[in-house]
Amino acid sequence: MRQAYDRRAIPPQASESHWQTADGHAVRRIDWPAPDGGAKGSILFLPGRGDFYEKYLETLDCWHGLGWQVTASDWRGQAGSGRLGTDPVTGHIDDFATWIEDLASLWKHWKAETPGPHVLAGHSMGGHLVLRALAEQQVDPDGMILSAPMLGFTASLLPDAVMHQAAKLMKALGDPRRPAWKWSEKPGQPPDARIHLLTHDAERYGDEIFWRQARPELVMGPGSWGWVERGYASMRLLATPGLLEAIGTPILILATDNDKLVGYKAIARAADRLRDVELVHFGLEAHHEILRESDAVRDRALAACEAFLARIAAV
Repeated sequence: MRQAYDRRAIPPQASESHWQTADGHAVRRIDWPAPDGGAKGSILFLPGRGDFYEKYLETLDCWHGLGWQVTASDWRGQAGSGRLGTDPVTGHIDDFATWIEDLASLWKHWKAETPGPHVLAGHSMGGHLVLRALAEQQVDPDGMILSAPMLGFTASLLPDAVMHQAAKLMKALGDPRRPAWKWSEKPGQPPDARIHLLTHDAERYGDEIFWRQARPELVMGPGSWGWVERGYASMRLLATPGLLEAIGTPILILATDNDKLVGYKAIARAADRLRDVELVHFGLEAHHEILRESDAVRDRALAACEAFLARIAAV
């Protein structure tokens, strides 16, 4: 029988704190210390755009239960780590390189204070950023887990080069910090149909709504035109010939061709370019948030993670 897990409370063995970026920005983190008897290694997890680590407590605690020390962090300007735009809900960044610099700093200090081997994991935009940091040799994990990594947008009806030029134009037509799309009449309030983009599991989707109400500082809505334009620029950078091909780090990718937010074809193309990769493919049974899906999907994803982590620990 599946053991009940309280997804709406911080686990008693975990602790929340802040770390400082190189320029002094305070960013939240949460840590599960090494399990009794010592850790098999350590995992650092980074969530997606508009995300917060509270949504992934169940998965992070599962990895801790497998014997791993676990840490998760916000990105600057998201969740409980401030905002970089002109309002409390629009997600903005000057350049994705800023997040890469932050991750490099966190990685250096986190790796020094945690037992190896070290695994870096990311969902959606978080997956994109950790992969880019690896490609640019800003991090050196022993293994990497990517959940629905943002390597292409499903909304891109034309080639990325054309869409990038359009985003540049829109960014230049006004304040780049202004929202690029509208969610609802109430800023930050998710639209009713949003669940159908993320998960088939209504209860797990409800967990996100709970945390948004319990911790209002987590609420975020659309991305800015600056974020959209810099997102295209960063995805095009990862498409540079030879960049992904040079990566020898073992990588596990979880992705679904039913994703309505990130493009599965772009993920599959990236997987073809990586030297040591396992792509676990889902279909209509999964939406974007695979690690927060219905039990059957999530169990398969976690089983793949467990086998991958066992491989990394054995090495």
